[in-house]
Amino acid sequence: MLDPDYELFAEIVDAGSLSAAGRALAITPAMASKRLARLEHRLGVRLVHRTTRRLALTEAGARFHADLITILAEVRAAEARVTGVSVGPSGPVRVSAPTSFGRLHIAPYIHRFLDRHPGVALEFNLSDVFDDLLAERIDLAVRIAPEIAPGLIAHRIGTSRRILCAAPSYLATHGAPTTIAMLADHQLLAAKGQMPWRLVNGARRATIDRPSVVTTNSSEIVRELAISGVGVALRSLWDVGEALDRGELARILPDWEGSADVGIYAVHPSAPTILPAVTAFVAFLRETLAGAAF
Repeated sequence: MLDPDYELFAEIVDAGSLSAAGRALAITPAMASKRLARLEHRLGVRLVHRTTRRLALTEAGARFHADLITILAEVRAAEARVTGVSVGPSGPVRVSAPTSFGRLHIAPYIHRFLDRHPGVALEFNLSDVFDDLLAERIDLAVRIAPEIAPGLIAHRIGTSRRILCAAPSYLATHGAPTTIAMLADHQLLAAKGQMPWRLVNGARRATIDRPSVVTTNSSEIVRELAISGVGVALRSLWDVGEALDRGELARILPDWEGSADVGIYAVHPSAPTILPAVTAFVAFLRETLAGAAF
């Protein structure tokens, strides 16, 4: 039988507080705190940093939690094999995605995932920051990047084609560049971390590294600034496809695109056993994006 203090620790991490974990397990916050302290004393390490506002896992706590959820999943699977009961994906799963991509291309279809897997308690958050998955207790993240950091399992689910574009109003005032060198005479738009632009045209390569005319941490702001005629942007087709179709943006220098090494990935921490809900969400993403026009 699994140590009940292990299950308490897993519940504390999932619930985010001692009081919430206590309510879930029908014990008082004081008892939850006492049992957590007992577990830490027995293991000889501090698992959780306690503050007046929140709980945060220590490095040892994050490692222990990652191992523990794997063990719990294996125990549930073993019970299902013994009883002959088929157990589908269930339990809490935390998913993170880039703000604009998640809002446009994942959120409208989440109902399909929930209809298929009613036992899953989904938490879906949007953030343009590459959070530490273990520290933030994220089970699965969508990342749009040229490469994925070591220690993560990456499932490539799409390619992010990026094109140069600007609003017709901007081009009417400033003229459309006809060579890559002419970008030096134009106002450029990029969110923090999106410069330099690495562009390709067949075998030709070009790097553009200039400050954005507006400083922002939001890709959605960059898109809206481009549509309103502020400057030239390098944007993913998944982000500006509709604006191009409506004529709000026009493609410029069509022979040039962003380098094709930028992919759309579903990533999760490496573990001996992956939560069934994570596997199911990866499959949902593959299916959802398979017919996307980008």
